[in-house]
Amino acid sequence: MRKEFNQIRHDRRLAVSLILPPTLQLLLFGFALSANVSNIRLGVVDDSRTPESRELVATLTESKSFQSAGDYFSVDQLGDAISRGKVDAGVVIPFDYARDIQRGRTTTVQVLLNAMNANTAAISQGYAQGLIQAYNSSIVRRPSSAAERAVTDSTGPVTDNRQRTADYAPVNHRGQVLLHPAFLYNPGLVGSWFIVTGVFGLLLILNSSLVASAAMVKEREAGTIEQLLMSPASTSEIIFAKIAPLFFLLSVMALFAVGLMKLVFHVPFQGSLLLVLCGAALCVLSGISVGTVTATFSKSRQQAQLTNFFVNPPLASLSGAFYPIEAMPTWLQPLTILNPVHHFVAIVRASMLKGSGLTALWPNFLGLLAFTVVLVSLSVWRFRKQLS
Repeated sequence: MRKEFNQIRHDRRLAVSLILPPTLQLLLFGFALSANVSNIRLGVVDDSRTPESRELVATLTESKSFQSAGDYFSVDQLGDAISRGKVDAGVVIPFDYARDIQRGRTTTVQVLLNAMNANTAAISQGYAQGLIQAYNSSIVRRPSSAAERAVTDSTGPVTDNRQRTADYAPVNHRGQVLLHPAFLYNPGLVGSWFIVTGVFGLLLILNSSLVASAAMVKEREAGTIEQLLMSPASTSEIIFAKIAPLFFLLSVMALFAVGLMKLVFHVPFQGSLLLVLCGAALCVLSGISVGTVTATFSKSRQQAQLTNFFVNPPLASLSGAFYPIEAMPTWLQPLTILNPVHHFVAIVRASMLKGSGLTALWPNFLGLLAFTVVLVSLSVWRFRKQLS
């Protein structure tokens, strides 16, 4: 074990890979990946040109969701601007908008969305509907006789210069249903909490596999594997001495990542930190085992990295780290149960954000433990075979 620590200490690239990638991955993914959409460039076709229409445009553009990107004289010009990428969305206000509002009639405002990115278009539609609903409420509360009914909006993607229009039900003044949402476990709707807790699981198993495979292959490239066989150490002692230093250093990396999540992203710790660290230890062992198995099939570091390329992307895609598992196709969702990253991410999120304990998380711990035992056994068998 002392020889392994000295070897890792003299390998600067391996030492740097235990510190720099975790920091960069958590920071970059935590800040760069976000489900929130803001500053959507909004083009306006205002055929009404009245104080009422300008008030509606101001309601949309004064929020952080939309920002004004210019006025256009026709729908064709607006559609062309959306197709060229100059604006992301557009609003079309009819010429009789103010007249209908003053007479208490329902008026339709069309919102054009670029649906090339379907997720952004859906979020933008929700923003527009929410702002127009707030505008409707402000009209209803006014003491003037205008507006017995409020504005409705029509949203749709611009595809092949075709637009779709749909009318929504008018506001009924005889009774209203008020919605008061309660956001549990993340009242501030901080999107980075979901991202960094998922990246934490990927960070452990992917970096563990890369570091372990690099360390194992380097032994073969240096030709010291034969010297180990000539030593009085048994095969079990050699395997333990190879895995223990990596497990210790990667566990320190896990502690460092936990501190980074707490200090930089202010992720709460509602549950037990010991529970998270136990899950992290199992995840690290699984990653080391994957790297060891990969190394036994590789003759160089480059070959080991290429082999990991076929293993790590499926683990990342089927983990639920970046996207909810419920968003996956139904036939693909059961495959996530066969992914150790999925179980660890579930443990981290439930323990940190919800405060769940072992009584609620034991199925995930059992699944993660089963994967760890199977992968460690496979790596030991492959390493014994290599030594023999």
